[in-house]
Amino acid sequence: MSKLYIVPTPIGHLKDITFRAVEILKEVDVIFCEDTRKTGILLKHYQISKPTQAHHKFNEHKTSDRIIAQIKAGTTAALVTDAGTPGISDPGFLLVRACVENGVEVETLPGAVAFVPALVNSGLPCDRFTFEGFLPPKKGRQKKLIELSEQKYTMIFYESPHRLLKSLSQMAEHFGEDRKASVSRELTKIYEETQRGTLAELINLYSNRKIKGEIVLIVEGLPKAIKKQNK
Repeated sequence: MSKLYIVPTPIGHLKDITFRAVEILKEVDVIFCEDTRKTGILLKHYQISKPTQAHHKFNEHKTSDRIIAQIKAGTTAALVTDAGTPGISDPGFLLVRACVENGVEVETLPGAVAFVPALVNSGLPCDRFTFEGFLPPKKGRQKKLIELSEQKYTMIFYESPHRLLKSLSQMAEHFGEDRKASVSRELTKIYEETQRGTLAELINLYSNRKIKGEIVLIVEGLPKAIKKQNK
């Protein structure tokens, strides 16, 4: 039966993809992708020759109905993004929801997602955590940080290089400068690094460095000592 496969792709290193994901990409009739050029590099590496169509945040509201119609007509499709698992801070949720509402089968493959290695590598508790994705760039940002200042579990954020210092500084203001955190940058790539320390230490470090690459920011939840004081 025709269906939509959600296929995670490498977050950096091209070898970080499952055997099954490669098999599915070779078997489907069409691959919907965030950027056809970037996905083309991955497909070429694995000698996959399948038609690709764009499905990204700027057109997903318009293309979802068309994709559903194709699958209902007998097409088996895969959805990928530039890196990681579709739907996790990337296009995918709207299409999956539309498929569910229209009775189209969806199967999601396990695979790469950037925050998991960053979380484990941070050295902060990872038994319970909250994934916050990208903070609001402007409206609602301060309100969100105030809410999160009382969060007792480890917090995970995605951040861009040009906003990292701003986020670290605002977190230090609302969470306290001594709150522990880690910054993972360029995961699985040549210049991968993870820096750990207090928010104050990380601010000092990145104030004197040129910041590049995709970033996962892990921040300690409300320390027990502070919880007791608040009580």
